[in-house]
Amino acid sequence: MDPAALAALRTPEGSDALSAAAAVAGADPLSAVTTLRSHGIAPDLAAAALTQAELRAGAVGKFGPDAARMWFTRAGLEQATRRVVANRRAGRLVAAGVTHIADLGCGIGSDTIAFARAGIRVTAVDADPITASVAAANVAALGLGHLATVRTATADSVDLDAVDAAFCDPARRRPTGRVFDPNAYSPPWTFVTSLATAVPATVVKVAPGIDHALVPDGAEAEWVSVDGDVVEAALWCGPLATVARRATLLTGSAEAVLVGPGTAAAPVGPIGRYVYDPDGAVVRSHLVAEFAATVAGRLGDTTIAYVYTDVHIASPFGRAYEIHDVMPFSLKRLRAAMRERGIGRLTIKKRGSALEPSQLRRDLKLHGSGELTIILTRVAGAPTVLLCSPR
Repeated sequence: MDPAALAALRTPEGSDALSAAAAVAGADPLSAVTTLRSHGIAPDLAAAALTQAELRAGAVGKFGPDAARMWFTRAGLEQATRRVVANRRAGRLVAAGVTHIADLGCGIGSDTIAFARAGIRVTAVDADPITASVAAANVAALGLGHLATVRTATADSVDLDAVDAAFCDPARRRPTGRVFDPNAYSPPWTFVTSLATAVPATVVKVAPGIDHALVPDGAEAEWVSVDGDVVEAALWCGPLATVARRATLLTGSAEAVLVGPGTAAAPVGPIGRYVYDPDGAVVRSHLVAEFAATVAGRLGDTTIAYVYTDVHIASPFGRAYEIHDVMPFSLKRLRAAMRERGIGRLTIKKRGSALEPSQLRRDLKLHGSGELTIILTRVAGAPTVLLCSPR
């Protein structure tokens, strides 16, 4: 979407086009265009309205009812912070006493909106004119213009003297795809790591796969999962840092937090009756040892993040499976075990195994009505298969 298309959609005619487009959402594209044209809507406006209606429908999972009033670009929606995560971040900043924040690289405005709704004044910028225009339109659409201003500017051009906190979400994508080298971020990693010098209360949104070695000394690194999916990591700097590592799990309206230094080693021992698969945020934050302690668990291999116990203890930090059988990996033996149990539906989980689940499922030639979960892993260095079912 270009600025002209956005401006056209925000006119009364554009509003009518959006209403018509929403009414045919999900229809065959050619049929949808024909329907809008039959309403006298110009081709360019019809195309823009149909695209926006599609994006709004796809944004409901991230933004809830707000999606129907917001504006999106495809890239902006994909990279936007989920509302539940942005709201939690804003709440933590309010609790820390933040009153005015600079949102550097604001994207389509998801975090700007959360900050403003929490009562924080926001100075937001994005280097891309189209993205900044969309963010400004979202601030206006949600009635937050009295608390948030958005303009086109680079992160390093913003005067930070007036703010008491900074939030930076460096761009990690280019038209050619993802950027994995932090020095190729926009703004670059050197700027990001120096930001806390200018504004001690700084938060940086980073990719969940960030190397722990890149976490600045004294910063808190937090990994966040939503309904079991790790969606982001964040670095909390200066007075905002309270622990070294944090795993935050958001499920529905529930929140579970696990903290620790991220350097502890879990005990190692034999397989038990149960095996836990820790949430991805726990694994990414290197808090598996801390999780194991909450269930009196142990590892079966020092390099594999499965936790074994003899008794079941309910935990929000990992899913438990009851182990029915354990065997060294052998395709022949595993196929025989599936045949003997009449397994036709198989869930395959793995850590520490190079096997491809889709290929293994074909090789097993499953027949039957039974259902089972198998876990491909290593125990004491040896390839092992656990036959189990969710607890």
